[in-house]
Amino acid sequence: MENYLEINRNSWNAKVEPHLKSDFYFVEDFINGRTSLNSIELALLGDVKGKEILHLQCHFGQDSISLSRMGAKVTGIDLSDKAIAAAKDLAQKCGAPTEFIVSDLYGLPNVLDQKFDIVFTSYGVIGWLPDLEKWAEVISHFLKPGGKFVFVEFHPMVWMFDDDFTFVKYNYFNEKAIVETYEGTYANREAGIKQEYVMWNHPTSDVLNSLLRENLQLISFDEYDWSPYGCFQHNDEFEKGKYRIPQFGNKVPHVFSLVAEKLSNELE
Repeated sequence: MENYLEINRNSWNAKVEPHLKSDFYFVEDFINGRTSLNSIELALLGDVKGKEILHLQCHFGQDSISLSRMGAKVTGIDLSDKAIAAAKDLAQKCGAPTEFIVSDLYGLPNVLDQKFDIVFTSYGVIGWLPDLEKWAEVISHFLKPGGKFVFVEFHPMVWMFDDDFTFVKYNYFNEKAIVETYEGTYANREAGIKQEYVMWNHPTSDVLNSLLRENLQLISFDEYDWSPYGCFQHNDEFEKGKYRIPQFGNKVPHVFSLVAEKLSNELE
């Protein structure tokens, strides 16, 4: 899939306008001060005041701006030029000094020359990437020695099933590209858009091993039997802001998180 970047950029560009208007992204409340960060990542990030943070695959920047509001110096990057344009507009409306750059993740070292205290990315991100070895290389490249990578993602278990979660449709392992066409979006299933996209499933072992090979030491790894987002075809909000897929209940992980630290390298 040599043209996957173009296909996915078009797909995400198409999502921007309906997402800005959706309740899922609560833009008006966000401008008025509501954070977009959830309890899982807030606990992992801790006090970020004065920290330099790189936010990968930031969409239109709500988490980036939320981190800026917490006192961090934040740079957000995304493949979608329309998303980054919306992010800059949103930051201006919020009075946040957040920086935003249009770039695909793998090409970022060619356009950004800086090291960061924290690299952060979350929820529905690695499925758009074919190669986690390259992903980990980019993360390691941008971290200062002693810097931390903070990552929260939907569990690969979830991506094995059909949209109704009735049977195993996809391989748990990265067998091949998944090329499909989707109507609407997770934020608004009635949105009048139809998009082709290209994705890849990644087992947890690939995530962990790719980071370990890049001189990143695992500090924590956790799995959660709930998700902070009701973004699937079927959702059970069993507590405020906590969702489960009804067919699974609390029997399977919905989300996982990790923190890894960049070790010092005498050769650098």
